[in-house]
Formats: sequence, C-alpha cells, structure tokens
Amino acid sequence: MGFSPTTISMVYEEWCEKGKTSSMQQSCGQKCLVDARGQRRMGRLIQADRRATLTGITTRYNRGTQQSICEATTRTALRRMGYSSRRPHRLPLISTTNSKKRPQFAPAHQHRTVEDWKNVAWSDESRFLLRRPNGRVRIWRKQNENMDPSCLVTTVQAAGGGSVMVWGTFSWHTLGPLVPIGHGLNATGKLSIVSDHVHPFMTTMYPSSDGYFQQDNAPCDKAPIISNWFLEHDDEFSVLQRPPQSPDLNPIEHLWGVVERELRALDVHPTHLHQLQDATLSVWANISKECFQHLDASMPRRIKAVLKAKGGQTRILCVCVCVCVCVCVCVCVCVCVCVCVCVCVLHPQ
Repeated sequence: MGFSPTTISMVYEEWCEKGKTSSMQQSCGQKCLVDARGQRRMGRLIQADRRATLTGITTRYNRGTQQSICEATTRTALRRMGYSSRRPHRLPLISTTNSKKRPQFAPAHQHRTVEDWKNVAWSDESRFLLRRPNGRVRIWRKQNENMDPSCLVTTVQAAGGGSVMVWGTFSWHTLGPLVPIGHGLNATGKLSIVSDHVHPFMTTMYPSSDGYFQQDNAPCDKAPIISNWFLEHDDEFSVLQRPPQSPDLNPIEHLWGVVERELRALDVHPTHLHQLQDATLSVWANISKECFQHLDASMPRRIKAVLKAKGGQTRILCVCVCVCVCVCVCVCVCVCVCVCVCVCVLHPQ
C-alpha cells in the first residue's frame, strides 16, 4: 500500500476509537485563497488562453477579485486543479476537406489484416536540417488533455536551405532505396525515381504482381506522365492512394523520426550538406528489421484509431516516433515494449 506498519496501525486505532479514517494534516496550514468558485474562474481563464503565462493568469484573475493573489498561489491552485505547464504536441495540420477523406479511406481498409499490409510498399519524401530551429511553446493543460485541439501545435511543410531532401520506400520485407533529391522535385524527377527505383523494388519484392505501392501525395504525383506510367505497369503492381495530410496512415513517416533522432545522437555532427547526406544514408541503411516490421504491422490499429477519431488527429502522430527509436537502439530489450505501447496509444483522445 505504500504506508509503514506504524501508520496503518495508527489509522486503524483511530478508526476503532472514533470512526475516523482521514488525517488531521489535511486541515493543517493556511487556507488556500482560491476557493472552489475561484478555481472555476481560473479554469475558464486557462480554457480561454492555453498559452498564458503564470504572470498573465495571475493578473487576469486579480482583475475580478477583491483579494489579490501572488504567482505562487496561482501555481498552487493550478496544481490542485490538475493543471501543469507542458510543451504541446506538434501535429500536422489537417484541413476540413482532408479530414473528411480520412474516414472514407479507413472503412475501405479496416478489414485488412497484418498479412495484407505486408503487400504494401510505403514511400515518402523528407528533409533533414543541418541546424534545427529551437522554438519552444508551453501551454497549461491537465494530464488527460494532451490531444485536446486547444493544446496542440499544428505544423505545415516548409522549405528552406541548409537541408538534405531524400525519397525513400520500404515494405514489411525490407528497406527500399533512399534517394537524395533536389529541393522542389518536379514530375520529370519523380518519373526518374519511379522508373529507376520503384519499378525494380516492386517487381523484386512482389513477383506475383500482388503488391501495392503507396504514393506519397507529392504535387508531382498528379502529373499526367506519372499517372500514365503507373497505368502502363498496373499489371505488375497496384497503386494505393492515401488521404493527404495523413502521416499516421503512412508508417514511413515514423522512420524519418528514427533517422532524425539517430542523426542528433551522432558523436560528430555533420557540418555541411555532403556530410549530412552521407550520415542520413548510413542511418537509413542501419535501421533494424524489427523496427520497420513493427511499424508495418501497426496498420490495423492505425485504421481503427482514425475511425475512432472520425478523421481527426490520433495519438500515433506524436508517440510512435520515440517508441520506434527504442526499437532501433536496443532491439533485444525494447521490441516487446514497442508492441505494448502501440496497443495503448494508437487511439484518439
């Protein structure tokens, strides 16, 4: 129970003599200046502005009360209410249009098993920065409000210098090639990738023509020359279209997180783009088989999470990255941990 035998004995004697089970220490000390009504008012201030500082909350609270409080009292009251200052999860922005496409995609694939998803090759583009910006935002929330829309920071894709762009693919069976690409991949460049890398990968992994290649929804994928190329090869493999702004429905997104964290953990950090590119290719080649196979096997849970969220954000967007890092760094210990955690977290709030 976490209590000493002496404490348990004293409580038992108190209960036998007076019928009391509560400690007198609960009524000791100075009474909090923020009563139940004040807590409700402070809660409304938090709900109105999650990013308010402790000073700002105290100032706004004092405007409507006769007895002013200090920041220490505000902090104590917030803790009693269950609030604490935390960093918000950063999740991709999902537009209203795309949030409607997500629940349309999920029902069509909810009956696929892990064995079915083994026939899908996932692809995507990503960039890795020489120097990552360190902007930090803090919010006030309770422990169970981590997926509340007001407690999130949405991100959008942004281009910039000082980075390396790559395109990659993988399936349950193996990692595919990681191809360095220039910034702003056009239709001609994408055609070169699908003909030189996608085609041999798919025909080798799925010689029975039962494979699916998942497009990464890049703008150049909609070009006629790309669409025509896939139509010409539809007898060799099929194309799996994924809803836009849905990284939780593409396991390769979390491999980028693995690569990013491994790059940060290097003893000698790259100082120019050539070193960064070489390091990225090396990290990709050393991703463990257990890591990407667990990601591929998580697709049924991802589909269920999207259905439960009705197209909204899911926890997998912000949890699986750090879980997969553990799998790669210490496979012998953390593989079972990854499986257990994914079962718990691939659900919306």
